[in-house]
Amino acid sequence: MKALIIVDLQNDFLPGGALAVKDGDQIIDRINKLQDKFDYVVATQDWHPANHKSFASQHEGKVPFDVIELNGTQQVLWPDHCVQGTKGAELHKDLKQNKISAIIRKGMNPNIDSYSGFFDVNKKNPTGLDGFLKDHNVTSVYICGLAADYCVYYTAKDALALGYTTNILEGSTKAIDVTHFDELKQEFIKKGGNVSTYLL
Repeated sequence: MKALIIVDLQNDFLPGGALAVKDGDQIIDRINKLQDKFDYVVATQDWHPANHKSFASQHEGKVPFDVIELNGTQQVLWPDHCVQGTKGAELHKDLKQNKISAIIRKGMNPNIDSYSGFFDVNKKNPTGLDGFLKDHNVTSVYICGLAADYCVYYTAKDALALGYTTNILEGSTKAIDVTHFDELKQEFIKKGGNVSTYLL
């Protein structure tokens, strides 16, 4: 069985949002068309409490994109984004959701960030995504969405470590920093991952 994992296709990561990825909206139509090719479709959703410690607003004197140490981990401080129950946290209205079997929410613990759809950054708190996939006999995952160099990459990296045949769908994701993503792709391929455009 194979699954499509749609990462964080939320208003705050799309043009006009609090932490927008350039041209992020351009992948929505492609992702909609991809969904019918998979046995299962799962979406992830950043779902932060308003006092999340990854927000620069929670640290006096800090501004977005400063880096601090948070619970023993290097933490980029972000603008407030994907706050629980807000419009910014909603999946984009143009994303087809009929085939989405599960929505996995992450980043709910105010003290730790969660880029990956599988775990928080300290790998201590699983989201339930691995259990869902294993319960449905999924062995191959194809990962798309936003942003390529953060949540897509970390989700793919964890999927690979968990034993899935793992593919990043390059034509269905956008990066915050394209050069950084190019470096991450090489690292991912060296570890046994696949990067492909997945022709429609």
